[in-house]
Amino acid sequence: MSSGRAVAGIDIGGDRKGNHLVILRGTRIVCNRSQDTPEHMLEQCLQFEVAAVGIDAPCRWRIGEAGREAERALARQRIFSFATPTRELAMASKSGFYGWMFNGERVYDTFSPHFPVFKNGEEIGGRLCFETFPHATTCALFGKEVESAKKKGTQRREILQREGVEATSLRSIDDVDAALCALTANYLLDGKVDAYGDEPGGLIVVPRFLRSK
Repeated sequence: MSSGRAVAGIDIGGDRKGNHLVILRGTRIVCNRSQDTPEHMLEQCLQFEVAAVGIDAPCRWRIGEAGREAERALARQRIFSFATPTRELAMASKSGFYGWMFNGERVYDTFSPHFPVFKNGEEIGGRLCFETFPHATTCALFGKEVESAKKKGTQRREILQREGVEATSLRSIDDVDAALCALTANYLLDGKVDAYGDEPGGLIVVPRFLRSK
């Protein structure tokens, strides 16, 4: 896939769980790190000459009362996600739930000067980063009719195995999700994705559905 170019995936967590980074070259895992800072993950991606970075976190906050078009578009496909609030609402929340979204924001802020955020329709010539969603990737590559939250660990590892990625070194579901984000980056470089959403609200990139819609 993608002529053996290196790609990366980042699973974003809260302060306790932290971020998980997986870098693939073709289908071979060449880097697998957890609890990494955005700055160190960027260093790793530059060191391995990564072309595209898939990030499992919103690339934009909601604007106004309406939800993000990307999330609404996926919902119309019966693929549901956490609703991204406005930044102001997230800041005002006392629950701490949105900490992972703020961590994602820091990752985008760190990466975007070196890996500009993907815009639909642009020619992919240099480095880029983009938002993706392992659950949506699972639905696209495994089939919505059989995707199961209870079996997500097994099913997501099966996708990686089917794609030729040796997943035995991936110790947690967070590692697996980071690898799925990297796999989606491979699909993006190969031109085999759909981008849901719009420019103001940001795009969510998903492999094209291979089984059914």
